[in-house]
Amino acid sequence: MEKRVLVGLSGGLDSSVAAMLLKQHGYEVIGATMSIWDGEYSPLGGNACYGPDERDDIDEARKVAEFIGISYHVFDCAKEYKSTVLEYFRSDYLQGRTPNPCVKCNQLMKFGLLQELARKSGLEFDYFATGHYAQVIHKDGRYALKRAADARKDQTYFLYRLSQEQLKGVLFPLADFKKEEVREMARKAALPVAEKAESQDFYCGDYKELLQVEDKLGSIVLKKDNRILGQHNGFWNFTIGQRKGLGVAYSEPLYVVELKPNENLVVVGTREDVMSTSFIVDDLHWMLLTGIEGQMEVTVKIRSASREAEAVIEPFENKIKVTFNQPKDAITPGQSAVFYKNEVIVGGGVIENLYKQD
Repeated sequence: MEKRVLVGLSGGLDSSVAAMLLKQHGYEVIGATMSIWDGEYSPLGGNACYGPDERDDIDEARKVAEFIGISYHVFDCAKEYKSTVLEYFRSDYLQGRTPNPCVKCNQLMKFGLLQELARKSGLEFDYFATGHYAQVIHKDGRYALKRAADARKDQTYFLYRLSQEQLKGVLFPLADFKKEEVREMARKAALPVAEKAESQDFYCGDYKELLQVEDKLGSIVLKKDNRILGQHNGFWNFTIGQRKGLGVAYSEPLYVVELKPNENLVVVGTREDVMSTSFIVDDLHWMLLTGIEGQMEVTVKIRSASREAEAVIEPFENKIKVTFNQPKDAITPGQSAVFYKNEVIVGGGVIENLYKQD
């Protein structure tokens, strides 16, 4: 009897090829798409996950499903997306943090709500699959994610909060392929989305729309002496490590080193000021392990676009303290820190703050 797999179709290249490969391998494939845009915000242009372009993506996903000969379903997730992902995004930004909505969306929406709604609608399936570049391993009774073959496209960072139950039933058909190979497979099969570009962000409009805030004048101050260097229209327009667009002059390049929401202050400093070695991680989620009792040498990734770096992690007041071997720039509260050992995710969490000794 054929195994059934529900494939999350985004209307893009990767998920389309994933569905095609699964069908070629003998699975009974069902295509499904989350509809998350409710029309309240209307960003102009761009190619993003959240916005009016969704209608075109759904049309393209439907064409792909028809082309490869699978059933296709669209599930309205807009209300839940707004109350979870968008509210989290707004709340974190207004606390002076830099959130990662893709991590939250994967955990709660793509690998959670979508499957739940599909089953409630009467669909039955044995596995859930996406076009993410990642691979699942099973070791010592635990499921964990390992880096994909294409290191440049690896997406394990965005998936580190998946539960054991979610990992148990997931398939990643693109785990062993390079992006170029995936596109070539689509071209050879004449898939309708073979030449489609990737979406670059989750939203291409002005973030102020999502934050529901108006401009609010505040000061840009220098870290070393609290001298006012200029003005800004709201601390939420800045992020830690930002260098461009500060609108202030100084004898050497300046970077955002701290945001103070209560005072609407943007604190800037030199390159030295933005470098740190240790920080605290909260809101922990473990994958390969269930936790650690002492120090552990790992590599740590602190942004989706950054490289992993060698570090030591250790328990710290029910949280984790991370200490890099070499100082790193722009360690940003709100972003995720993901711990790897031999390319496998040990666990991770959300950066709370820098560690400062008394």
